[in-house]
Amino acid sequence: MQAVILAGGSGSRLKTRLGDLPKPMVSLCGKPLLEHQIELLRSHGFTRILLLLGYNPDAISGYFGDGRNFGVEIEYAVEQAPLGSAGAVLAVYGRLEEHFLVLYGDTALNVDLRRFWDAHLAHGADASLFVHPNDHPQDSDLVETDQSGRILDFYPYPHPAGHFYPNLVNAALYVVNARALEPWLTLRPPLDFGKDLFRLMLLQGQHLFGYRSREYIKDIGTPERLDRVEADLRSGRIAASSFATPAKAVFLDRDGTINEEVNRVSDPAEFRLLPGVAAAIRRLNRSGYATVVVTNQPVIARGDCTEDTLREITNKMETQLGEAGAYLDAVYYCPHHPDKGFPGERAELKFVCSCRKPATGLITAACRDMNLDLASSWLIGDSETDMLTARHAGIPSILVETGHASGDSVPDHRFPSLTEAVDFLLGKQAQA
Repeated sequence: MQAVILAGGSGSRLKTRLGDLPKPMVSLCGKPLLEHQIELLRSHGFTRILLLLGYNPDAISGYFGDGRNFGVEIEYAVEQAPLGSAGAVLAVYGRLEEHFLVLYGDTALNVDLRRFWDAHLAHGADASLFVHPNDHPQDSDLVETDQSGRILDFYPYPHPAGHFYPNLVNAALYVVNARALEPWLTLRPPLDFGKDLFRLMLLQGQHLFGYRSREYIKDIGTPERLDRVEADLRSGRIAASSFATPAKAVFLDRDGTINEEVNRVSDPAEFRLLPGVAAAIRRLNRSGYATVVVTNQPVIARGDCTEDTLREITNKMETQLGEAGAYLDAVYYCPHHPDKGFPGERAELKFVCSCRKPATGLITAACRDMNLDLASSWLIGDSETDMLTARHAGIPSILVETGHASGDSVPDHRFPSLTEAVDFLLGKQAQA
């Protein structure tokens, strides 16, 4: 399998760390970032590497040579003028294999690259983009997908005021079908993948797939970002972040736990975050817990709103959390409702399912999709249904008193709000 690494940057914002070295050669815990990337590629079977160089190319080619000392085969291409990320790849089209991985030389990552590759092939995509939520979507280029992962649209930064977008960021890691690039070979550089080429491909009806993952990938473009990544590497956070390592999770109910309970939210205007929720979720993000919403949304089956409207409500939730530096790793919802007789109801969704809480189908799906460690996970909600769901899943429960907070099912713990619940959880984690 072939990997193409965009390694031409000078790293002007990192000059105090780099001197005259190109950005991919910045030291990360004692060895070049690019060496960390090559080790990851080799571990997942990517042994043919094409390095696209620009600034001070000899510093890279002199260090890595033909790659044999690093267990790979390395070839080089040097651009004479800035071509942009997509322009640099189009310029070496004749050297590309049928499918190839694109990696940016300024990202630290621990991704199961073979799993990403296999998902690309399984979906028959023209290009697959690694996407994930982050804690600053308001100044990020965002992507929207449908439930199958097919990319519907791109929302480049800056975003217009008053619009709510999904917190799904293009993380600059791709698998591309080389044949899909043929229509674009005559485009004049500079061309960027995210801002130019992918948008053109989408407009022409080409299939772009968004591969969503909780795995670690961050750029090191400033001294502050580099320091954070180095701290993550030293602490073991990066090593533990791969899909191959099961992650502990906090499953969160939505209505009454994250937002005000208003008896079935069916319009974005009705959605209001509860006080302190964003700060509590931000603390979970930074603690290493995956945050996963599992919510019954019978408003779909009852005909109170459509899936598109529910997506807008979810976008509002993610936007408001993102503005406070928090994010959700995933949102799972059940659209079904077993009872009939509502005006405008959708008959095809009126049945007893395995995903409507207190059944555990949403939790099972999240564990499967995200490789979650159920034994180390918790559920936080505001209702007896949530507590029963936790019991059926075999995980401890916390009841918060911001919603229904009623019923006969006894929770394992009870707190006034998500703030105190997270205080308790992180206190237990510190004691472990």
